[in-house]
Amino acid sequence: MKRNRIIFIGSLMSLGVYGQGIQPPLSYWFDTPTTLNGHAVWYGGNPELWKDKKPISAGDHAKNPDAEWESASLPLGNGSIGANILGSVEAERITFNEKTLWRGGPNTAKGAAYYWNVNKQSAYLLDEIRKAFTEGDQEKAERLTCQNFNSTVPYESYKEDPFQFGNFTTMGEFYIETGLSTIGISGYRRELSLDSARAIVQFCKDGVKYKRTSFISYPANVLVMRYSADRPAKQNLRFSYAPNPVSAGSLQPEGKNGLVFRARLDNNSMEYVVRMRVLTQGGTVMNTHDQLLIEGADEVVFLITADTDYLINFNPDFTNPKTYVGVNPEETTAYWINEAEKQGYEALYQAHYADYTALFNRVKLNLTNSSDFRDMPITQRLSRYREGQKDFYLEQLYYQFGRYLLIASSRPGNLPANLQGIWHNNVDGPWRVDYHNNINLQMNYWPACSTNLSECMKPLIDFIRTLVKPGEKTAQAYFGARGWTASISGNIFGFTTPLESENMSWNFNPMAGPWLATHIWEYYDYTRDVKFLKEIGYELIKSSANFAVDYLWHKPDGTYTAAPSTSPEHGPVDQGATFVHAVVREILLDAIDASKVLRVDAKERKYWEQVLEKLVPYKIGRYGQLMEWSGDMDDPKDQHRHVNHLFGLHPGHTVSPITTPELSDACRVVLEHRGDGATGWSMGWKLNQWARLHDGNHAYKLFGNLLKHGTLNNLWDMHPPFQIDGNFGGTAGVTEMLLQSHMGFIHLLPALPDAWSDGSVSGLCARGNFSLDVCWKDGKLRQVDIISYAGTPCILRYRDAVLIFKTQKGKSYRVTYQNGCLILNKR
Repeated sequence: MKRNRIIFIGSLMSLGVYGQGIQPPLSYWFDTPTTLNGHAVWYGGNPELWKDKKPISAGDHAKNPDAEWESASLPLGNGSIGANILGSVEAERITFNEKTLWRGGPNTAKGAAYYWNVNKQSAYLLDEIRKAFTEGDQEKAERLTCQNFNSTVPYESYKEDPFQFGNFTTMGEFYIETGLSTIGISGYRRELSLDSARAIVQFCKDGVKYKRTSFISYPANVLVMRYSADRPAKQNLRFSYAPNPVSAGSLQPEGKNGLVFRARLDNNSMEYVVRMRVLTQGGTVMNTHDQLLIEGADEVVFLITADTDYLINFNPDFTNPKTYVGVNPEETTAYWINEAEKQGYEALYQAHYADYTALFNRVKLNLTNSSDFRDMPITQRLSRYREGQKDFYLEQLYYQFGRYLLIASSRPGNLPANLQGIWHNNVDGPWRVDYHNNINLQMNYWPACSTNLSECMKPLIDFIRTLVKPGEKTAQAYFGARGWTASISGNIFGFTTPLESENMSWNFNPMAGPWLATHIWEYYDYTRDVKFLKEIGYELIKSSANFAVDYLWHKPDGTYTAAPSTSPEHGPVDQGATFVHAVVREILLDAIDASKVLRVDAKERKYWEQVLEKLVPYKIGRYGQLMEWSGDMDDPKDQHRHVNHLFGLHPGHTVSPITTPELSDACRVVLEHRGDGATGWSMGWKLNQWARLHDGNHAYKLFGNLLKHGTLNNLWDMHPPFQIDGNFGGTAGVTEMLLQSHMGFIHLLPALPDAWSDGSVSGLCARGNFSLDVCWKDGKLRQVDIISYAGTPCILRYRDAVLIFKTQKGKSYRVTYQNGCLILNKR
C-alpha cells in the first residue's frame, strides 16, 4: 500500500497538479546518479601533501577536490552527527561527521601550557599607539598594532608540530556496495525531503524497483539507512568503513551483525568510537571482521552512531591537558545503538519524524503562485531560474532549506553550527572549518529566533560560555580590560587569542566577543525568558559591555573612540572604525536594557549611558556614504565583500529609515557602491541590509543573485568553496522582508517585493515573544493573527499605520488592514 502511494504522489508531481490548493512537498532531487570518483578524496586529493605537512590551507582551495560531494550530495544531520548521501548505483557512499571530532587543543604533545600561554602582553602599547594617532603617525600606529596584537599561533597545521589551534575533521566514510551497475537503470531519483528530513534514493534495474531511505534521529542519535525493493531477496550488499586516516585505531567485529571502530586522533589523542550494525529481514549476514556481507535479504537496515571523549567546559583548568575530556564514547555509543536496535526501523522513524516536524512545521511560507508547481530535477530548476524564469517554489524551498540546515546542524546538547554546519569531507578544510567570529558564526544564527527555532540558539549560547574564562585572559593581556572577548577564529577548546598573522585587516578583531554577546540579548528579547537572563545571559552581556568600554580610548576632548581598530578584512588600522563603534553601541544598549529588566547595576548602567553619549557618532562622507573609517577615504568603486560599517543597520538597530533617515540614505549609498554581486554569504548580508532599508525590490534582487550565483546544485551556499552562512543569511533576509521587530515595534511586510504580490507566512516570531501569521493580497496586508506568549504590549506598524494594544499571555489576536488603518478585531 505504501509503495503504491509513493508511485501515486510521484505521478501527481510529474503532472504538476498542485495548483488546486494542494501544497507540493518541500524537497529537491537529482535525476542522475553520482560516480565514485570522490571515493575518500582526502588531503586535497593528494595523500603525498600530508606527508609533506602541506594539507589544505585557509582559503587556498576555492574548489573542493571532491566536486560531487560539494554540489550533489544530500546533507543529513541531528546536531551531533552529520552525513552526506551520494547515491551512486554501484555503491552508496556516505561521508560521516561527529561535530566534536577536532584536532588541536590543550591535550597535544606539548601540553596545556603550550596551548594556553599564547596571549601577548601588549596592553602597555595602547598609549603609544594612541599617541601616534594623535601625532598623525599612521605608519607607527599600524606597525605597533601589527607586530604586537597577534600571537604565535599559526592557522595552518604544516607550520607547527603539534598543531595547537586544530581543525574539524572527518569521521570517515561508509560504502555499501550493491552488486548493481548503472547500465540499464531507469527512474533514478535522489531526493532530500525537507518535510521529513530524509534522503531517498530510488531507481529501477532489471524490472526491480530499489529504494534507500536515510535519516539521522535526534532522539536516538543514530544514522538509519534502510535498503528495500519491491521483490524479495534482492539485497546483496557489502558494507565497509574507511576511517579517518590521521587516527590510530582498530576495526573489530561486534556480534554477528556489527562492527566497532575504536580510535584516537594522532594530534591530540582524542578518543572516539564508531559503531555500525545491520538488521535484516530474510537472507544471511556474514561478519568478516572488517566488512558486513548481506546476501538474499528482503530488507536491510543499517544503524550507525559515534561519539568522542570531548566534554564542553565553561570553566577550563588551564593546567590540565584533559580539561575538555569527560565522555566515555565506548559507553555512549553502545547504549545508543543497542536502544536503536531494540526499537527497529519504524519506531525510530516515527520518533525522528515527530521530533523534527515539531520544529520544522512551525513556519509555513506560501509565495505568489508557489502552488503552481511542476516537478523537475533541481539542476533543471536552478538552470531555468538562472536564465530568468520565475520559480516561487524554488524561492520558498530555499527559504525552508535554511531552516532545515539549522535544525540539522544545531540542536541542544552539542556545539553550534561551524563554517560548514556539521558537514565535512576531508582531514582538514578551508579556514579549518572553524568558528569564524567576524561575521560567519553570527550569520549562522540570524534566522534562529525569527523563524521559530529558538532552541537551535542554545548551542551558540553554550559556545559563548566556553569563551568567557579564556577570553578574560585575552582581554587583559591585549587591552588591560575587564570582561572577556574573542578573536577572529575559535575552536571547541576555548581559543580566544588572535592568530600569528600580522595582517591586521583580518586578524585584529577585538569586537568578536561583544558581537557574539549581542546574540545573548537577542535570545532573551525573543523568548522573554527572565530566568535565563538572570542566571546565564546577563553576566555574559555585562562582562562583554565592560570589555567594550575599557577597550575604548577616552580622548582628552571627552569623546570615546576605538583605537586601534579595523573594519574586518578591509582597510587599514584605524583610530575609529565605524564597525567597532556600531558593535559597541549595540552591546551597551543591550547591557542597559538587560540591567533594567533585572533591576540591577544602576551605577554601571549610568556609566554605560555616559559612554554611549560621548561615543564618536556615525559620519557621512563626501559621496553621501556612511563612512567606514574615521577619515573620509572610502572609494566609491570599491566592491569589497564586507559591509561591516553598516552593522548599525543590520544586524544592529541603531540605524533605521524610521529613526535615522539620513544615516539610512548613507547606508543605501554604500550598498549601491558595493554592488549586488559578491560571495554567497556577502549577498546574504546585503539582502538583509536592503530589507532593513525597506527596499523590497532591491532585497529581492539580492535574493535572486544569491540563488543564481551563490548557490550550488544541492542548494548549499558557495563562498566559494561551500560555506553554510549564506544559506542562513538568505533565510534570515527573506524573514526580514516579511517581518521586522528590532526597533521596538513589529513591522509587517516592511520590504515586500512586487514579485510576491500574494502570499502568506505563518509562525514567524517577533521580539517580545509574539508569534504571527501574516497574509497579503495584491501587494497589501490583509490580516495578521498574533499570539502573545509573554503578555507584553503589542505595537504593530504597517506602512504609515500604527496600532498599539495590550495583550494577555497565551491569548491570540486578529488585526486587519482596512482603508489605511490597522484594526483590532474582536474574537
